[in-house]
Amino acid sequence: MELIWILFQLLILASVLAVALASAIVFETFRRKYNHSCHVEAPTVFEDPNSLKPVKCPHILDPAEKYISLIVPAYNEEYRLPGALDETLNYLQERTAKDKPFSYEVVIVDDGSTDGTKRVAFDYVKRYTVDNVRVVLLGRNHGKGEAIRKGVLHSRGELILMLDADGATKVSDLEKLENQILALAMEERKFGDSSASDSTLRISDVPIAAFGSRAHLEEKALATRKWYRNFLMKGFHLVVLLAAGPGIRDTQCGFKMFTRAAARKLFMNVRLKRWCFDVELVYLCKWFCIPVIEISVNWTEIPGSKVNLLSIPNMLWEIALMSLGYRTGMWKIYS
Repeated sequence: MELIWILFQLLILASVLAVALASAIVFETFRRKYNHSCHVEAPTVFEDPNSLKPVKCPHILDPAEKYISLIVPAYNEEYRLPGALDETLNYLQERTAKDKPFSYEVVIVDDGSTDGTKRVAFDYVKRYTVDNVRVVLLGRNHGKGEAIRKGVLHSRGELILMLDADGATKVSDLEKLENQILALAMEERKFGDSSASDSTLRISDVPIAAFGSRAHLEEKALATRKWYRNFLMKGFHLVVLLAAGPGIRDTQCGFKMFTRAAARKLFMNVRLKRWCFDVELVYLCKWFCIPVIEISVNWTEIPGSKVNLLSIPNMLWEIALMSLGYRTGMWKIYS
C-alpha cells in the first residue's frame, strides 16, 4: 500500500507540473501575440564615436541606401569578433575598390555583452566611419534571434546578410548566395532590364531568401563533434521537421541572405528571440511563399560556441511556443 501511495503522489505531482508547463506555454504564447509590443524598443540614433553626433536610425520600411547590409550579432565576443570583422571588412573594401557602385554597411548588434565587445565594436566604427560600420546596443541580453531582428530592422541594404561573430563561414561565400538570388530574380522576370546595374536597383523589391548550408559537411561533423552536440543536432532536426516541415536540410547555419522585400516580411513578424528563430524564418518563408535557395558554404567550427546541453530546454520551449502560436492562429502574420 505504501508503494501505491508513493506512486499516486508522484502521479499527482507529474500532473501538476504538466498543467503548470502547459499553462506557462499558453501564457507566453499569448504574451507574444502582439509582436511589436513584446520586443525591445527600437533605438532612435546611432552614435558616431568620432564626432559624438547622433546619426538617424533607418528602418526596414525605408528605401534602401546601400547595396548590402551585413548583420553581426555579438554576445561576449570580445576575442572572436576582431578576427571576423577584419576578414569581413577587408573583403568588403577590396570589392568596393573593384566595383565602384558596390556599397556596404556592417551592423554589429551587441546583445547585452558583459565583456569588452562594445569597446571592440566601436573601435571599428572609428576606423571605418559610422557610414560603413554601426553598432546597436540592446542593453541586456535578449538572444541571437532578437539581436539579428533588431539589426535587420535598422539596416539599409538592398540585400541583407546575417553572419556569426566567430567568422565560421568565409565572408566571400556571400557571393554564392548573392548570385543565386540575382539569378532567381532574373528567372522570375520581376524587372524589365536584365542589365547588372538595373538588377542592383530593383533586387530589393523581389522577396527571395538564400540559406547557407553545412549539410554537405554533416558526415565529417558527426565524426569530430562531441557526442552531446551530435545528439542535439539529430534531435533538433527531428523537431524542426515536425514544426516547420521538410525542405531545408540545415536551418541553423548562421549565414543567410535576404532581399529587402523578404526581410521586411519576415523580420516584422519574427517572435522567437533565441536559437529557434531560424526555424520560424523557414515557417514564415513557406507562409509567404518566399523562394528559399539552400547553398553549400565553407564552414569551420570555431571554439567558444554558445550552444550546449542547456540550450535544449530553451529550443524545445521556443518550438512549443511557435507551434501553438501559429497553429492556433494566436500569432497573426502581418504582410
